[in-house]
This record gives sequence, structure tokens and C-alpha cells, in this order.
Amino acid sequence: MALAEMAEAVLRCADGREKTALSHQYAAEWQAARAAGQTPEIGHATPPLHPARPAAPELLSPRDVPRRKPGSPAGRIALLHAVAHIELNAVDLHWDVIARYTATKMPMGFYDDWVKAADEESKHFNLMCDCLEELGSHYGALPAHAGMWRAAEDTVDDLMGRLAVVPMVLEARGLDVTPGMIKLFKQAKADSAVAALETIYAEEVAHVAYGSKWFHFLCGRHDEDPKERFHALVRKYFHGDLKPPFNEEKRAEAGIPPDFYWPLTA
Repeated sequence: MALAEMAEAVLRCADGREKTALSHQYAAEWQAARAAGQTPEIGHATPPLHPARPAAPELLSPRDVPRRKPGSPAGRIALLHAVAHIELNAVDLHWDVIARYTATKMPMGFYDDWVKAADEESKHFNLMCDCLEELGSHYGALPAHAGMWRAAEDTVDDLMGRLAVVPMVLEARGLDVTPGMIKLFKQAKADSAVAALETIYAEEVAHVAYGSKWFHFLCGRHDEDPKERFHALVRKYFHGDLKPPFNEEKRAEAGIPPDFYWPLTA
């Protein structure tokens, strides 16, 4: 199978554990070929507008998702469930960027990066599922946010818009909030959740950096100012203002300086 066909197969698989197993399998095949010095075929695909999803969780409007106190056991389960949902969407978002934009000629390194990111997001989803099951719950036990895929729908014909909004805004937000989650689970002495969240936090920096790297690459190709283009695309596709506080150190490590995001706050 060509890489784009692999990506489409992941997108069309509904069950989370099965989807991530397929994701790991295809990532391993791709990485083995690349390590052997091969240039595998990218190919073309017809990815669905929405990825396949399991029957549960029920997807609700963001305002209808129940709020739970994060300091309570039920609240910690709800927080882990929300992170699992984000990670499953991230698996699909990274395979979607591979499948959807094959008409735009990109270097092989672009595909190397997003295959690696999708592989890691698959690991992150399973880590969260393991933590939920350790606490007597599971992914699908609670309702989840239905708005996660909106950025993908909005940028379906715009690779630069996708890079700006998904890794450089949505995933960068994860760098801002994850340290607080780690602190909360440390206070609860939830060692498995702490270890899982620390793994996610360490690896998400690179995913944001991939977005920044390839966004700047395309700006250079089109002789556009990256900061101005980023501001225009976020204002076009992101619904609302960016909200501080920001993890400026990790954002800088990922290649996003403060003058990219501070002007987009309220």
C-alpha cells in the first residue's frame, strides 16, 4: 500500500484500539523502509471528511459536556477521558494531513514527521486508555467534545491553514495546560497518569515543531511572511481568541515565538 492509502485505512477504522494498532503497524512499515534507504510511494487517497468513530463516547457540543471538579476521583477520570479523546483525534488529524494534501508536492521529511507524530499519538491514546482502565473506567464511558474535528473540516482545502491551526494553535495549547494536569495527578499520587502525561508532554513539543517547520517551509516556497500569514490564517479558521497563560519556553522550543500568538489574544 502507498502511504496515503495506509492513512485512509486508519481514518476509516472506527475502534480506538484497532485504529491505533493499525497506525502503529503502518508507521513501523514506513519507518523500516525509510531506515533501509528506500523512498516509498506516497500515492493518493480519498479520505473521508470525518474519520470513523466508535459508537461511544457520545459527542456533545462543548457547552453541553458536563463539568467535573478535577480534584475529585470522578473529575480526574473525566480529565483523562478528555485527554484520550484529544489523542484519538490527533491520531486521525496526523494521518489526515498525510492523506488529504497529496496534490501539494512535499519533501519526504514531511511524511517522516507526520508518520512519527501519528505513531506517538497512537501511543498516547493507549496510555490514557490504560490509565482509565486502571481506575475502573474506559474510553467511551463519558460524553466527549464534538468540536475537535472542526479545524480539520475548515481547512480541508488549505494545507497551510491546517498547519497553522492544528499543530501551531491546538497542539501548542497542550503545552500550556499539561504541566498543570501533571501537578494535579502528582498531588493525587496517581503515578501511572503522571508518567503517561509526562510522556505526552515531552513528545508533543516535537509535534508542534513539525507544524512550525513545515508552515515556514511553505511560506518560503510562496515568498510570504510567516508571522503575517499565520495571523491571517488563525483569524480565518480559529473560532475565538487565543487564551493565555502561554508556556513561552516550550512554544519557543517548538519554533513559535511570542509575537506569533500574543497579538491573537483578546
